[in-house]
Amino acid sequence: MEWMAKWIKPAQDMGDVCPVYVKDFPGGKDVAKAVLYITAMGVYEARMNGQRVGKFVLAPGWTSYETRHQYQCYDVTPLLGKGDNRLEVIVGKGWYRSPIPGWLKDEEREARSKLPAGLIAQLSVEYADGKTEVFGTDESWLAGESQVRFSEIYDGETYDAGFVTKDYLNAECFEKGTDNLIPQQGEEIREMETVAAVSVFQAPNGETVVDFGQEVTGYVQFCVNAHAGEMVEISHGEVLDKEGNFYNANYRAAKAKITYTCKEGEQTWHPQLTFFGFRYIRLDKFPGTPRPEQFAAIAVHSDMKRTGWLECSNPLLNQLFSNILWGQRGNFLDVPTDCPQRDERMGWTGDAQAFIKTASYNYDVQRFFTKWLADMAADQCPDGSIPHVIPALSVGSGSAAWDDAAAICPWQIYLTYGDAGILRQQYDCMKKYIGFITSSTKDPYLWTGGTHYEDWLGLDAPVGSYKGSSRADFIASAFYAHSTHLVVKAGKVLGEDVSEYEALYQKIVETFRKTFPDYRTQTEYVLAVHFDLAEDLQKTADALAQKVIEDGSKLQTGFVGTPYLLHVLSGYGHTDLAYTLLLRTEYPSWLYPVTKGATTVWEHWDGIMENGDFWSTDMNSFNHYAYGAVADWVYEEAAGIHTMEDAPGFAKVRIAPKPDPRLEWLGAAIHTRHGLIRSRWSWADKALGAKQVRYEIITPVPALIEIDGQEKWVEAGEYIFFGK
Repeated sequence: MEWMAKWIKPAQDMGDVCPVYVKDFPGGKDVAKAVLYITAMGVYEARMNGQRVGKFVLAPGWTSYETRHQYQCYDVTPLLGKGDNRLEVIVGKGWYRSPIPGWLKDEEREARSKLPAGLIAQLSVEYADGKTEVFGTDESWLAGESQVRFSEIYDGETYDAGFVTKDYLNAECFEKGTDNLIPQQGEEIREMETVAAVSVFQAPNGETVVDFGQEVTGYVQFCVNAHAGEMVEISHGEVLDKEGNFYNANYRAAKAKITYTCKEGEQTWHPQLTFFGFRYIRLDKFPGTPRPEQFAAIAVHSDMKRTGWLECSNPLLNQLFSNILWGQRGNFLDVPTDCPQRDERMGWTGDAQAFIKTASYNYDVQRFFTKWLADMAADQCPDGSIPHVIPALSVGSGSAAWDDAAAICPWQIYLTYGDAGILRQQYDCMKKYIGFITSSTKDPYLWTGGTHYEDWLGLDAPVGSYKGSSRADFIASAFYAHSTHLVVKAGKVLGEDVSEYEALYQKIVETFRKTFPDYRTQTEYVLAVHFDLAEDLQKTADALAQKVIEDGSKLQTGFVGTPYLLHVLSGYGHTDLAYTLLLRTEYPSWLYPVTKGATTVWEHWDGIMENGDFWSTDMNSFNHYAYGAVADWVYEEAAGIHTMEDAPGFAKVRIAPKPDPRLEWLGAAIHTRHGLIRSRWSWADKALGAKQVRYEIITPVPALIEIDGQEKWVEAGEYIFFGK
């Protein structure tokens, strides 16, 4: 792509008002094709002759802008008229110029807030006679104040429907290169679903609240019949307090508010340049008597194809499956954010690596993660550590399990989709990360020292701690071993010489076993088994099961141990206990939030406590997807669908369901690169035997099927089995 355009900015100081850039293009010629190339320092919305260009919401998305700034390419031929044509582009702050992260006040944040609302665009027009004309941004473009009087990621949007832009000035060009501009790599963010309001009610404190019945990431669209100058003010929230009043103190500093000045008559509006995480809205001002049909929640997220389905006989479990899907959709908004509502919304690496297997079964996320991991490689620190959030911000680097996303995520994408390109793209990043640990540890062949998030939010944490009771050096050393092993595997796929890493891995395992002969927490047992570090895996898994029982048959793990807990139990003969944890409804459990009305996955198991109080206002998101990682256990162990490392991408499959009599039936399906794989089991009619199980399996690829302890290979096809 050769840029024949310049970066432009408004000549006038507009404060918080979003500028609108305007360019008129002469018509009168027969146009064969017209293509618009465009990006901005912020987020933009472009309109040609009043019609929106493309479906990309919050374009150009969020990347490591200094090295990888995406531009978009739109075919605008159908939008051109025979006469003169007008292109208008509104630019908001977006991620580029918002105070991200919202709770830090640093030089980087201050510098970001002072950046101009830059735009670069060029319209390439090919005429019927074969001639081509290019109209690029330059001083001839005009800039003025738009109807969007304020827009920011955390605080919301202010819009004046009655404002008319009059004072346009020629834009100014400024020095900024184009070498970092890259074609669109990730999925576009789009409006994906509309959720109608369920009710409008008056809360006990007299406030008017709208309930959409589902937590959504996106924005509200409302219609209203009003007089010019009347105001609509809306605040967003995830939950109600125990009295039934609107609540959003957990948003911290994020104002999450929209303000709309009406024009005369019927009108419909939604924000253009920001997003919110919410189930409820409070109508701080609204003309007339609001009715549910006046409100809709528009869900926006990266345009991913749904590929995974889970369903069973237990309604609470089905609600959990729904919550996991909504949590993924709400947080896969160009980057895998931790949460969509408060003054954070960043691409935390720890959350991403914990959830990536589930993510890749639920949706096709190959392109999504290919783009995000490329940002990770671009933002990798000079010492090889990985920033805690990608795109990188001033929140540090070098934490075990978080940094390990550098190895875990590429490997999982390879396993799910069978494309070694992601390993090729990330292999240097993976190796540099192992080099960082090796050079920074205090003790050879372990990872000791440093500052880690540890088993974040572990339920066995001492009072006043978020980090659980598992030893930091234990967790870090275990992940050091695991990521080194993944580098070995990735290198072999790529045909690289991995002898150095194989030797390192063996030394790490030997040293780990000598240093940590005992295990003290559920998470330590889990990691020792799941990462093949314990000398006797079966004995250690048995000890884990015993500890879980002694702990009251409930989990005590945090971000590090929870994703693997059920896998370890069911992998070593304790499937019944794994189901006990999955089906538990008391706190702490996956189903406890469901009993409290959750429609997405919570950050804390007891975000709303049993007495109705909130866990905290400081860090209490009700849309945090990481603990939804339990879904990959349901796909793989309960339903039994496993990809095989020697045939990645489900080129071959192992299907080994593990039924439990506490469920009448359970089914799963994954649409793979080779077709739909489905596994379903149900308890058969009692006339056939009380313990008899019916298995229904569809596999488009050769499959190793394990039923009732018997193994057999089958060719692609459809199968029905009865168990014993």
